[in-house]
Amino acid sequence: MYNSALHHQINRSLQEFDLDISGRDNAFYARYLTNAADILSLYTKLYGHHPRGMELFTGLLGAISSAYAKRDPVLQQKDLQKPEHWFLSNKITGMSLYVDRFCGNLRNLEDKMDYFRSLGVNFLHLMPIFKSPADESDGGYAVSDFREVDPRFGNLEDLIHLRREMDRESMYLMIDIVLNHTSNRHQWAEKARQGDRKYQQFFYMYDDRLVPDSFEQSMPEIFPESSPGSFTWVPECEKWVMTVFHHYQWDLNYTNPEVLIAMLENIFFYANLGVDILRIDAPAFIWKQLGTTCQNLPEAHTLLRLIKQCVLVACPGMALLGEAIVAPAAIIEYFGSGDYLARECDFAYNATQMALQWDALATGNTKIMLAAQHEILRKPYGTSWITYTRCHDDIGLGYDDYMITQSGFNAYEHRKFLKEYYSGVFHGSPARGALFSVNPKTQDARISGSLASLCGLEKALQENNVQQTELSIRKIILMQAHSFFLGGIPMLFYGDEAGYTNDYSYLNDPAKSYDNRWMHRPVIDWEKNRRTAQEGTIESRIFSETSRLIALRGELPMVADHRNLIWMSPHNIHVAGYMRSEKGRILFCLFNFTPQNALLTWYAFKEYGPVSSTLYDHWERKSHKIGKDHEHMVLKPYGFYLLEPVWETE
Repeated sequence: MYNSALHHQINRSLQEFDLDISGRDNAFYARYLTNAADILSLYTKLYGHHPRGMELFTGLLGAISSAYAKRDPVLQQKDLQKPEHWFLSNKITGMSLYVDRFCGNLRNLEDKMDYFRSLGVNFLHLMPIFKSPADESDGGYAVSDFREVDPRFGNLEDLIHLRREMDRESMYLMIDIVLNHTSNRHQWAEKARQGDRKYQQFFYMYDDRLVPDSFEQSMPEIFPESSPGSFTWVPECEKWVMTVFHHYQWDLNYTNPEVLIAMLENIFFYANLGVDILRIDAPAFIWKQLGTTCQNLPEAHTLLRLIKQCVLVACPGMALLGEAIVAPAAIIEYFGSGDYLARECDFAYNATQMALQWDALATGNTKIMLAAQHEILRKPYGTSWITYTRCHDDIGLGYDDYMITQSGFNAYEHRKFLKEYYSGVFHGSPARGALFSVNPKTQDARISGSLASLCGLEKALQENNVQQTELSIRKIILMQAHSFFLGGIPMLFYGDEAGYTNDYSYLNDPAKSYDNRWMHRPVIDWEKNRRTAQEGTIESRIFSETSRLIALRGELPMVADHRNLIWMSPHNIHVAGYMRSEKGRILFCLFNFTPQNALLTWYAFKEYGPVSSTLYDHWERKSHKIGKDHEHMVLKPYGFYLLEPVWETE
């Protein structure tokens, strides 16, 4: 419904800017008017009862108008040229990396474009690069200045220069924004510490333990080992401040609309640097309410939807990724629902599928993986996953107990087995990982370790075991292939493409030694990486096969993320199989999660309609004749097929 008062408010917010709303800026103005009612509705839902809520709404409109007016014309043109769902493409493959540990600084990163090109990566996720205290940074997620690049990496000009170089290479860029909290050394926190009431209201601050104790009755501890509790005493102002993650990370109070507007301005700042995807860290935590877990609350979704509508107006070429590592059903909610279906976050991490792959690799059984798919497949069209086998974080076994129980296993014992298997405690396990954030009360824990070490390469090399080395390499490529073709953007974690095993040097750094996740965040040895070009080396084998997977994915349009995924019937429970289809072309993707040959009936390909007599395997570049139903095809140990029916022409 048309709202004339809102229309006039928008026009007033634009008056100070030299915009041609009937000409070159008409598309922006049209977006503004189209989305304005939703912006007002969502804002009012959150702040309609705030004493200054509607007064501050003018500031929100001003932030949107200012962001567009400051946007470089080149970026405005890119906004218009990008297809609506550009990120569903099968031709985008990413790598996530720590700039300093990968190559030192942003300037050096420009020199690695040939490396990315040879691998096939055209999308970079730079782990946090904005200013954070060296001794209390949480890997860069304790930000002390949202607009200043940390001197360890260079400066803002270096980032802009890199962005331009990436443009020339037709590469996409993703960076993080930490919405949930700031460093305790951010200027807002410093002012709050000094007694400034305005900035004390930017955080959850209390004079005594009454409210904090009430919160903690229902809030789970995030890091019970290293940072127990959810509040920290601030002696300078004699107040308790909410610190859900670490004592040096102060949670922002989004019940205050001034916080939203200030952080929205930071979002627009990143957009105007030319960022293609903005990764919103820990969105599940951004709204707090007494008597709840303070996670995944409805208001958090309302806040994200409001941010998305504002971004659609000012900088529509930038997509949003919600880093919600939560239960399967809860992850789907971050794509939006109801009137806002596919209108919240454009991306989420497919953390459930990632964990399920590790489950299947340890057990050789795909039952639990299949039991979880009904939740994952609820993802709406127009949104996408980041798919991955490893990232900077730990592996959480975040699928539900009922999925384990329905598969015939005891949930507690099953999770115990997985933790023991990947930490190398279970007899015969080839994995070399470690348990992270063990909760002594519940025994809950997550798993640290590099892709290669968890797949057995570290142990095999230590024992000089050629057979186990070969199997570990097969596991590495199996895991990557399985996630590459599911749909979504595959995201490599740096070092995995060259077979890096755990890096234990973190133990010598007091700022990192308490956090074993640093074992899978290696410092890159470029002498080792040069071996990726030396035929016959392990590095070359893993790099070249990973590169082939990336190239194949780009050649097969049916693996674009168009809600065209069907899981195949489990004729062999050790084999995971799914179909992808697009415009008459079909791809059968089959993966053997065991160290033995696996047999699969040829009938598996006939269940879904007529199929040709010949299947072409894009991976091994071989054709296979489909046999009779009682006959079987053979999958090698930790082997896989990417099979496309070949129809005979008359």
